[in-house]
Amino acid sequence: MRTPRISVIIPHYNDPLRLKLCLAALEEQSLPRGQYELIVADNASPQGKDALGKLTGRRAKLVVVHRRGAGPARNGGVEAARGEILAFTDCDCLPDPHWLEKGVAALNRFDIVGGRMRVRLDHGGPMTPAEAFETVFGFDNEDYVKSKGFTVTANLFCLRADFDRVGPFQPDISEDKEWCHRATAMGLKLGYAKEALVSHPPRRTGPELRSKFARIDRETYAWFLATRKHPRVEWLLRSFALPLSILPHGLRVLTTARLRRRSDRFAALSMLVRQRLWRFVNAWHLFLAEGKD
Repeated sequence: MRTPRISVIIPHYNDPLRLKLCLAALEEQSLPRGQYELIVADNASPQGKDALGKLTGRRAKLVVVHRRGAGPARNGGVEAARGEILAFTDCDCLPDPHWLEKGVAALNRFDIVGGRMRVRLDHGGPMTPAEAFETVFGFDNEDYVKSKGFTVTANLFCLRADFDRVGPFQPDISEDKEWCHRATAMGLKLGYAKEALVSHPPRRTGPELRSKFARIDRETYAWFLATRKHPRVEWLLRSFALPLSILPHGLRVLTTARLRRRSDRFAALSMLVRQRLWRFVNAWHLFLAEGKD
């Protein structure tokens, strides 16, 4: 059996319907199917290995990773990978048909590639406040790559040899940011590939969005503690920037071309205010809780 050149790693937990769509999109890539393999790294979903095995069929290799978290799941997928190139996406994403082709081509210019992320709506509207907010602010991977020095792991390419040299994703931390910063500190070059497109659905409700940012804030605080010289002081300064950001980001909501209905703009504004104030309080909760440990 011919060894594939590319291994696509897809972490999964309890989302079989979206996983099915993701695998279908990956089956329709512009590269010949023999050049890449699909690896679903399941985090011990309640459906069980047999049921997920029927879903993945012969098109993907299924590995079960019992340690919870997307980072450990990705690491488990890498362990099963045979390709010299690793491509990472998420089970709720829809890669563009040219995603693999363009992402792999960009490895000729960069050691680590982050592709473009686009928020994808499954309906014509009107949007919920969470959907409107994410349409404006969700997944600005170009800014992450060019200004913040990392790419989201929903759209990341690298050589297997470089991944092994950098080491695995770390659990319970902002794994994409931590891994990319570790890699670039070793001299690897990070770059952006606009043509390597992946679509991601927005969160639909306030609780879903709050759950997302609760996880992000928890992992980011752990990253601050692990990497910053004065982590607690910097974290508190960052917390005050959250409510202050409402004004400039509110202007962005009012002027963006991504929202066409006035009702969607008001929905995004309301969620912006609620979300930034909640995150301000949550930042202090994390700070005070950590101080008690």
